[in-house]
Amino acid sequence: MKTLLGGIFLLIAFTCPIFAQGTATAFVGGRIIPITGAPIEDGVLVVQGGKIVAVGSRAATTIPPGATVVDVTGKVLMPGLVDSHSHIGEPQGGDGSGPIQPEARVLDSINVRAASIQRAQSGGITVANVMPGSGHLDSGQTIYLKLRDDANKIDDLMIYDKNGKYMGGIKFANGTNSIRAGGSGPFPGTRAKSVSLVREQFIKAQEYRAKIQKAAGDATKMPERSLAMEALVEALEGKRVVHFHTHRHDDIMSVLRLQKEFGFRVVLQHVSEGWKVADEIAKAKVPASIILIDSPGGKLETVDIRYETGDILDKAGVLVGFHTDDYITDSRLFIREAALAVRAGMNRDKALYAMTMAGAIMLDMGDRIGSLETGKDADFIVLSGDPLSVYTHILQTWVDGKKVFDRGNPEDYKIATGGYGAGSDRLIDIDCFGGDTEGGQN
Repeated sequence: MKTLLGGIFLLIAFTCPIFAQGTATAFVGGRIIPITGAPIEDGVLVVQGGKIVAVGSRAATTIPPGATVVDVTGKVLMPGLVDSHSHIGEPQGGDGSGPIQPEARVLDSINVRAASIQRAQSGGITVANVMPGSGHLDSGQTIYLKLRDDANKIDDLMIYDKNGKYMGGIKFANGTNSIRAGGSGPFPGTRAKSVSLVREQFIKAQEYRAKIQKAAGDATKMPERSLAMEALVEALEGKRVVHFHTHRHDDIMSVLRLQKEFGFRVVLQHVSEGWKVADEIAKAKVPASIILIDSPGGKLETVDIRYETGDILDKAGVLVGFHTDDYITDSRLFIREAALAVRAGMNRDKALYAMTMAGAIMLDMGDRIGSLETGKDADFIVLSGDPLSVYTHILQTWVDGKKVFDRGNPEDYKIATGGYGAGSDRLIDIDCFGGDTEGGQN
């Protein structure tokens, strides 16, 4: 019996490293890029209880007694990357039965064991806005996810606001995908019809809201409940950000007109021709999440995509972020977008800001993630060198103070580089005793 119990204990010990609850961990000696301040040489980053409790130079930062000290000399630390437009987790939204389906929730379709989530971790992504596709004018509600490792259900990845509500936006699209020119059923077929259908739905949402307000709590006067209208009312009231897939300059201007007419908060997604209307985007005070791909192709509406877009938009005064649209850009290669933008003239600091803090702001999480500051979530990555160098690798990814990717782990290395089994969904996750500062990929 003792032999059996001993074997079980050894199995648990090797499978799940046990670490003291609440113990601080100090990463010492690396170059820290906090994003909101100047880089710190010979820096110290202290995390505890899933939060950053100290960050600064070694000379000016006190390491708590009893803290686990990790030497990261020669390495670079920066915040986890924020992907403001992703399709990891095999998400789905509205089906082909209609062009506008705001009631569809992408969270009801996500596979939390999908290999694509682990790929994103290996690319340094710690938070992602997971969306349904762009084949509809409105394909449904998006969800903001923390890419934690101990997830066995979607609830384990959700991010909640201060009121306890899970966070997410709503996906709209215009242009080629959602037009479905010459297509079937109720899809618009033209750009003009696309805008008219969207306008029609927002007017219905305004009327639905007015009826609720007029009812003043009287159940007998309330309109028949509509999940679709409830979602659009949230957008009208600024409680749900509209993430709008748009490429051509005329389509971008259509979005800006709708935004001005109805007052919803919007993030422009893709904006392949954003460089053509940069001043108009800046005047509307609308942020843009862009994608830079090194092998453009596919739709004619993206033929004028430019590497210079980030720089042009930034100089015009637009808040610029980046995204993968994974698989369009593999999540493992996300950080290269900042490098491509800098190569095309974008300010280095602004490009790194776009990978982190800008995305956090677009997802209403600027006070929690996106920079290495005391009190923020302990979401960060450890790199082998300069983040914009083609020779640099992401060595580790940490979410809420837990290591979710380690390139030194053979299984994680396979995920980062490919190979047999790298695309297999995770089978089991063992989170023994809830250790809060360590733990490899399970």
